[in-house]
Amino acid sequence: MPFSTASQAHLWDYAILAARFALAFIFLGYGVAKLAGYQFGVTPEVLTQPLGQVSLDHVAWYCFAHEPFSAFISISQITASILLLWNRTALLGALLLFPIALTIFIIDITFLNKIIAFRYALPFYLALILLIINHYRGRMLAVFRLLTAGVTTRFAYPLWAYALLPVAALLLSCAWLIPKYTVDFMQHPKAMTQYFQSVLHYLK
Repeated sequence: MPFSTASQAHLWDYAILAARFALAFIFLGYGVAKLAGYQFGVTPEVLTQPLGQVSLDHVAWYCFAHEPFSAFISISQITASILLLWNRTALLGALLLFPIALTIFIIDITFLNKIIAFRYALPFYLALILLIINHYRGRMLAVFRLLTAGVTTRFAYPLWAYALLPVAALLLSCAWLIPKYTVDFMQHPKAMTQYFQSVLHYLK
């Protein structure tokens, strides 16, 4: 006897629930393993080899073991996994996990292309994440409409203000120099004073 429409919907909803728990279990394990120092890094024997003789996957594993990269990836995976477990935060967890899994997939096919299993596992995980997102697409559309409807500047500006936008953007893009030079001056006041004096002399 074929399933009714209600039964099919019920079964599909349960499949999505199982996908959420499977992804949470998998990526929680990856995240905890990274925090514990069991995934990234290489052996002392590899470190003694010349760089030209080291395989690409060992180079990648050595680089990824450095902080704060390793901790950031592991905490992100753990956070997304926990969010997937609760109904209220499942969509948020899927949206957070998708770029993480996609980045891991790109890293795997770039640096770990000898490990064939990754070519199948990560696309499968990505497909599960997309199925979860599609399952809650009604909420996604509601959020998209909320974020895009009627979004504009709070005030109207004259044409000359828009013409000055490239200059304002250029100045804003250089604003990071303010905290940098402040810290440099606090650490090396004499050297920074000489530096600014040389800059002023050059401008004159």
